[in-house]
Amino acid sequence: MGAGFAQVTQSLLDVGEHVTAVSDATHGAVVTFIGQVRDHDPDAAGRVTGLDYSAHPDAGRIIGEIADRVRAQHPLVVLAVSHRIGHLDVGDLALVAAVASAHRGDAFAACESLVETVKAEVPIWKKQYEVDGSHSWVGL
Repeated sequence: MGAGFAQVTQSLLDVGEHVTAVSDATHGAVVTFIGQVRDHDPDAAGRVTGLDYSAHPDAGRIIGEIADRVRAQHPLVVLAVSHRIGHLDVGDLALVAAVASAHRGDAFAACESLVETVKAEVPIWKKQYEVDGSHSWVGL
């Protein structure tokens, strides 16, 4: 069975690495989520050109605890999740999750729970840069 992982990292995120970490011959379903930096945001007055993600020192521990909780709620899945920090440009991957199970229903439900909980609970903030050179903090 795939081992999975949960991390906050400055490294580029690799969807294939996440899929490989959760995949094995017993899994008929692998569900992925890719969150990428977009060029607009409801909080921005203009076009977004990039983000700086900052994390609390406990963010890595917290994302791991979230992964453990989701696994406990969905014991038939294996999951891998990463949130990137540092500077990201439009189009860069900020959040990647992969969840595998024998059946798609379990994998879809666990992936949704994982992504929504990571977004709500991991202490990561973004400094958002706009085309005019201005910036704003989101998630503080």
